[in-house]
Amino acid sequence: MKKFVLAALAGLLVTSPVFAQDVAAGDAKTGETLFKRCASCHAIGEGAKNRVGPQLTGVYGRVSGSVPDYSYSDAMKQHGATGAVWNDAELAAFLANPKGYIPGTKMAFPGLKKPEEQANMIAYLKTFSPDAAAVPAAAPAAAPAVAPAPAPAP
Repeated sequence: MKKFVLAALAGLLVTSPVFAQDVAAGDAKTGETLFKRCASCHAIGEGAKNRVGPQLTGVYGRVSGSVPDYSYSDAMKQHGATGAVWNDAELAAFLANPKGYIPGTKMAFPGLKKPEEQANMIAYLKTFSPDAAAVPAAAPAAAPAVAPAPAPAP
């Protein structure tokens, strides 16, 4: 139940208009400074190689758990199998609380708790993702599995 509540709260956070403005206003230069926290496990940029964590070049817009030759946790593989793409919403929720968003992930980092830090990191990651502009900021809403029942006649 706790995991469901955390996931629901993360969803509310990343879909709120305030967060959307923060992501849009993210500062890549500040994100570059923040990335130093990640650099012991992740590489990014031309020639980046997998380390303790996967290389992050092109992460924005990529299906989660899909870097070749990286040994992902089963949890991350399952997340990727759903078709989850690293966009603003997915990255913000994961960066806020990696183990809360994808229980079982190998990522030990406790997360970036401040939305502005998440936005700055996402802005930085986008600079290494040439197709970032073509990626929707959030997954489109799923169509209902069953058509809603018609309203009762007055």
